[in-house]
Amino acid sequence: MAGAALVWVTSTVASAPCLVMAQAPVAPLSPSGQAVFPVFEGWYRNPDGTFSLSFGYFNRNAKDVVDVPVGANNFVAPGEQNRGQPTHFEVRRHWGVFAVNVPANFGKQTVFWTLTVRGQTYAIPGSLRAEWQIDALDGEVGSGNTPPALRFDANGPVGSGPAGIMSGPRLAAVGKPLTLTVWATDDGRSPAIATAASAAAAPQTTLTWFVHQGPAAAVFGTPTAKVPAAGGAMSTTVTFAVPGDYVLRVRANDASGLAGAGHAQCCWSNGFVKVTVAP
Repeated sequence: MAGAALVWVTSTVASAPCLVMAQAPVAPLSPSGQAVFPVFEGWYRNPDGTFSLSFGYFNRNAKDVVDVPVGANNFVAPGEQNRGQPTHFEVRRHWGVFAVNVPANFGKQTVFWTLTVRGQTYAIPGSLRAEWQIDALDGEVGSGNTPPALRFDANGPVGSGPAGIMSGPRLAAVGKPLTLTVWATDDGRSPAIATAASAAAAPQTTLTWFVHQGPAAAVFGTPTAKVPAAGGAMSTTVTFAVPGDYVLRVRANDASGLAGAGHAQCCWSNGFVKVTVAP
């Protein structure tokens, strides 16, 4: 299964903390002025015996992209504040954008991701509670569908699922396009393929680029593209206007599309690229 709601959210508004059980708000989105909610999606076991806790977020704004740097208003605890969480929040709901790795003996401990936006603080716990186990990464029930596999080198290491794979650091300069290339393959078992209007339609993987962490937005030459599920590469350029350290994220969705991301973790993977941008 995969979590799809905010559960046991610690909310602090106007310095009045309270612990509430709440789902992600269902009221209509507002264009601007709203908060961003962290979301715990669930956990899964890694081949080395460790565990990954998958988190996403819900930006309640329909137009406002929100930036919150790692620090007092955006941190993971206990331990190091920066555990790979985003600092750049696109509008609406985004599933499984990063994962926190915890040791094999993590047991009943809890990791909190705390986010404060416009005076509203929400701390979402991640744990190994049995009801939050994600089993779709090993094959979705009924179809055997698994997430796409990503590489940043044609013969390099492979990553899949929310934790994905990390590359870099790459070096760039303000105003000068940097070329990024990612390779993707998928098993082509998405249920969406079986119900496609044309049985001859070839399965495809959709690759979409985002700024994940960084001091400002960036411009991608080709922010999204499709490659054959059987294997293909996508290249884009990215141009920065502000120097600093960035993490870029590429999301690979199989033929289930974005809608599939909400009900299971079978259907997409993340890739991350660290980039240091000089003036």
